[in-house]
Amino acid sequence: MAILSDYQEEEQHHQSSSFSFNAILDPSNPLEFLESAFNFASQKSNLFKSDSAEKDIMVLVHSIKERTKKAAEKEQEEKQKEKDNKLVPNEGNGLDMENYSWGQSLQEITINVPVPQGTKSRLVLCDIKNKYLKVGLKGQVPIIDGELFKAVKVDDCIWSLEDEKAISILMSKREQCEWWKSLLKGDPEINTQKVEPETSKLSDLDSETRSVVEKMMFDQRQKQLGRPTSDDMQKQQMIKQFMAQNPNMDFLGTKFT
Repeated sequence: MAILSDYQEEEQHHQSSSFSFNAILDPSNPLEFLESAFNFASQKSNLFKSDSAEKDIMVLVHSIKERTKKAAEKEQEEKQKEKDNKLVPNEGNGLDMENYSWGQSLQEITINVPVPQGTKSRLVLCDIKNKYLKVGLKGQVPIIDGELFKAVKVDDCIWSLEDEKAISILMSKREQCEWWKSLLKGDPEINTQKVEPETSKLSDLDSETRSVVEKMMFDQRQKQLGRPTSDDMQKQQMIKQFMAQNPNMDFLGTKFT
């Protein structure tokens, strides 16, 4: 019994020497959180009574900065690797696959599927759904079979057999202001920053679509040059106007997002 009592007293003493700390971290003001943590530590421990307290804290800060830096570098490397793994688009802004090729404009997807010479249209299997495509010859393994990268307008999609040797498919994108990275989900992806839209055809677009396309092209060039996009520039202009309209306000240390 004595041994058990001693153990309980020791455990109770150990538990009483641990304290919980509750605080809310405001990402825009992390120093306030750290100050609360340091105040709590100074009240509940001998950390700041030690002559090496400042040195110990700086060592800890340096260690965390190094870990953060390495994590950021690793993330950047992974993003660059992912970018490098993406393929350069073909002349049609799509990709040449093993058994077919596809291309795109902002509005449409075009697919060309070679088939044996003399193929009749009655032998062609072409099933186009909202987000699914199956193409091939009846009784054979499909040449294309999978979920589309994005949705299409089924009623505006057509196919034809060209010279009895190739299936030609035209699909209308449901979202007509975005470049597809691949025809099917899971397929090799292209680097959409390498897409080269035909500027000469911008005049064929309605004014709203044209302005969206021109904005996308401008932002794409800005990103490649490491410069602010049109949205970034608009935010900066709004901040400047707000500061000019409120000259008596102190914006020192204010972080705008």
